[in-house]
Order: sequence, then structure tokens, then C-alpha cells
Amino acid sequence: MSLLKMTVGELLEKQVELYPDHEAFVYPQLNLRKTYKEFNDMADEAAKGFMALGIEKGEHMAIWSDNKPEWLTSQFATGKMGAVLVTVNTNYRAQELEYLLKQSDTSTLILAEEFRGVSYIDILKEICPELEHSPKGDLQSEKLPQLKNVIVLSDKEYAGCYTWDDVIRGSQSVSDSMLEDRHASLHYEDVINMQYTSGTTGFPKGVMLSHYNIVNNGNQVADCMRLTNEDRLCIPVPFFHCFGCVLGTMAAVSKGTTMVILEQFDPEAVLKAVTEEACTGLHGVPTMFIAELNHPSFEKYKPTTLRTGIMAGSTCPMEVMKDVMNKMGADEITIAYGQTESSPVITQTRTDDPIELRVKSVGKAHPNVEVKVIDPATREKNEPGIPGELCTRGYLVMKGYYKNEEATQATIDEEQWLHTGDIAVMDENGYVEITGRMKDMIIRGGENVYPREIEEFLYQHPDILDVQVIGVPDAKYGEEIMAFVIPKENTQPSEEDIRNFCDGRISKHKIPRYIRLTNEYPMTASGKIQKYKLKEVALETLSTNE
Repeated sequence: MSLLKMTVGELLEKQVELYPDHEAFVYPQLNLRKTYKEFNDMADEAAKGFMALGIEKGEHMAIWSDNKPEWLTSQFATGKMGAVLVTVNTNYRAQELEYLLKQSDTSTLILAEEFRGVSYIDILKEICPELEHSPKGDLQSEKLPQLKNVIVLSDKEYAGCYTWDDVIRGSQSVSDSMLEDRHASLHYEDVINMQYTSGTTGFPKGVMLSHYNIVNNGNQVADCMRLTNEDRLCIPVPFFHCFGCVLGTMAAVSKGTTMVILEQFDPEAVLKAVTEEACTGLHGVPTMFIAELNHPSFEKYKPTTLRTGIMAGSTCPMEVMKDVMNKMGADEITIAYGQTESSPVITQTRTDDPIELRVKSVGKAHPNVEVKVIDPATREKNEPGIPGELCTRGYLVMKGYYKNEEATQATIDEEQWLHTGDIAVMDENGYVEITGRMKDMIIRGGENVYPREIEEFLYQHPDILDVQVIGVPDAKYGEEIMAFVIPKENTQPSEEDIRNFCDGRISKHKIPRYIRLTNEYPMTASGKIQKYKLKEVALETLSTNE
């Protein structure tokens, strides 16, 4: 399969030629619908508005918001006028925001007024008190000397800030030919997107992705799902993460698919949107699908039109996968695996893979993508069936970490292989099973224990809704196993009951020594479970019990 040599803007324009009057996106909760031609006009208008603010090709524009229409428009507007869109985690607070804006050399910030009751305006003022007394477009911030423009997604006027309407009005001073010239000056290998790694270890790093990276990854993701312009894809995952803005928007636009978008995840709103908009595809991390399947309104909105979608973001429990296929009707749902540094998808299951492969593996490499499993110590390639570190090479590998050559070189070797840090087993047909992060592997008394294996086993317990397994320090064995269990509604399984369930069915050294019931897990805004935070909770709990 040949790779697409086009910019993000050209990808959208191609769909306008093919399907001008076809619905590009729907926001059911905002009662907003636009065709591909209307969407392209919106992107052009915003691109000209950004140019009117003096934003040059290659400049960094950060966006800090939930999945608003302006986020979607900005993604494709920057794809036409060449500014690099820096995506900001919606859960960020003052210290994290300051770090990202400074490290990324952001000159323009687009932000929502608030998110889930937290005022983004107040947080920005905390970092930039000068905003109150600055003219629009001329912020003089001591902490953030690069930041000049602030655009608030609101009708309300804030001192020192543009509104989105200001941007759109400004577009009138930039001609169509000026935008065309700017767009023509872009190259598909240019960096167009920067996303910060979740920073579970050390400071977050800015992953530089090109048009070529994300256009092709989105297109190949869509191919694996068999997406066409006939499909309607529900996207409730956040845009600031690759799941939303590559597997979601890029994949959909690459095929002229209609995007049904939710600004924020809510399980009932997802079920309602899927049913009322007759969605054929649905994206989500496992915890989202679990919330939808177990929602009291599930029967009321039970999906009848679903065919495909993607479950990704963290390990996908087999039982949940089966329920999504059988109870939600998404019998062609796929599992995708990757990381931001690989644009993000490396491997994906196919819609016609047998169910065993679709629940057990994360699929095989996309076309034009190389994958190998190596021995972490010797760096030699492993034979099929032998666990090791997964590495990938090809068009999908990031340009590098922004202003961090040392970390780039530690991640991408001399032969251009990207080292994922994930432990994987590959079979003789190229299908990959992820058994954990190298840093998550538990070594108990010299035995390698993979948390995923124990989690998959415990999901079969009739009273367990979700489970996460971690290693905790132990004087005798080096590490011991601890399971955090979310019980199903109206159940209260005891530690003894769970251990009895394991006894005789898995090896003794794999039975969790410690079991804790909980109502929720610490999560990133993109739905990933933060195991390092679970470890912090475990250490506190164990030390108080000693």
C-alpha cells in the first residue's frame, strides 16, 4: 500500500472534492451539523484568522480545551496555514501548563473558559498576571516570554484576550490567495502536531509529529476498520490525545466518514448519540466501554447500528471485548496498540480476524510498518513466542522530542528503530500480545510475573468489574503482587473469596498476596490508568498496616 504524501489541509480538501454535501461532523448535544464543504470553509476562515494575528508557519499554537468545534476546526486550520498545534491535557493545572507552554515555546494559546468546574482563565492568570493589563496580541509575560496571543473560546470578553469571533472577523483581512500561497509552502514532512507524553516518569516530553505521520496513520487505522463515507463514527475520546485527533478525526476525514462528537465523555450521552445518530463506529478506552455496558440506561439506548470501532489506550480485557461485540453489536471492533511517539498506532486487529485473535492480541503491524521483539539485554531479535521489548520502524516514527535530543536518541536507535518500552510476544504470523510495560513487570523471587496475565484471569471472577495488578516491595521475595479490584454493583467479594478463586487455577506465585477493593482508579484525562499512582497508594496502605 502506497503512503499518502499530503498535508492535513490537503486531506480535508480531497474529501470536499469527493463528498462536498456529505455530513462531516455532528455535535448532537449542540445541535450542530456541517457538511465537508462547510467544514472546509470553517477551517479556511480560521486559518486566515490565525494568519491575521501574525502567526507564521512553524510557530507553536497550544490548545487547551475539551472537544469543542473550535478544537476540530483549529486542527485542520493549522494544517493549512502551517502553525504547529500543541495539544494540552484537559486535566492540567498551573504548574503543568506553565511547563508545557514554556518548554514548547508556544506563542498563541487557545483555551476554553473552564473544564469540569475548573476555571482555565484563573489558572492562566495565576501564571500570567500581566494578562489583565496587556493589549490583545501583545502579552508581556515574565514567566512565558514567548506567549503573545491568548484566544478564549467564549462570547465573553476577557482583558488581554481575543475571542474566537475576533479571530473569524480578522480573517477578512487575509485573502484566499494568501492562504493558498501559505498552504502551498507546506511540506508533508513538516511538523504539524506536538503532543506531550503523559509524564508518568520525569517531565512530559513534546512529541513532534508531521503531516506524513498522522495523515498516514489515520488512513491506515481507517483501513483496518473498513471505514468508508457511509460510516458514522462516534468520538467521545479527548482530542488532545492521539486517540481523538488521529484515530478519531484523521481516520474519519481520510475516508469522508461522518464524525459524531461529544465534547466530554459521559456514558449515557455516548449511548444516546450512537443510537440517535445511527453510528456504525465507536471509539473508547476499556473503562469507557465498561461504563457504557454497565449504565442503567443501557437497555433503553442499546445500540443496533454499531459495526466497528477501536478499543485502545490500555490493555483490553477479554470479557469486555466479548460484551462489546455481543451486547453492543460491534462485531467488527478492533484493538489498536501504539504510543504517541509512533503517531500512534503500530499494530491493529482486522475486522475479519477470528475472535480469539481479536481478544488475545493487539493485532499485527500496519502496512509499511516494521515490528520486532528484542531481548532487552542483548538487543538481539527474539524468535516467535519469546517475550521481549517491542520495537517499530517506518513512516510512523516521530520526528523526535522537542528540544530534547538526549531523550530522542535514547528512544530511537541508530537504525531508526523506536523502542517502545513495552513487553510483547509475537507469534509466527506477526500477531502481537502485549504483556506489560518493562517497568511494570513484577520480579517475584526471581520469577517474571506479567500483571496482564493475572488481570485477565481475575476478570473471569463473577463479582469483579475491573482489576489492576501491580508489584510492591517485599523483604523476602523482592516484590509481591497486589491487586486493586473494583467489584460489580451490589457485590462485595472478600480477599479470601478472590484467593480461593485463584487457588489451583493459576500458579501459586501469581496469586496476589494483597487485595484491595476500590471504587475507582487514578486516571489520566485520556482514560489511561496511572499504575504508578496505584503504587503510591499501595505503599501508603501497606506502611500504615505494618
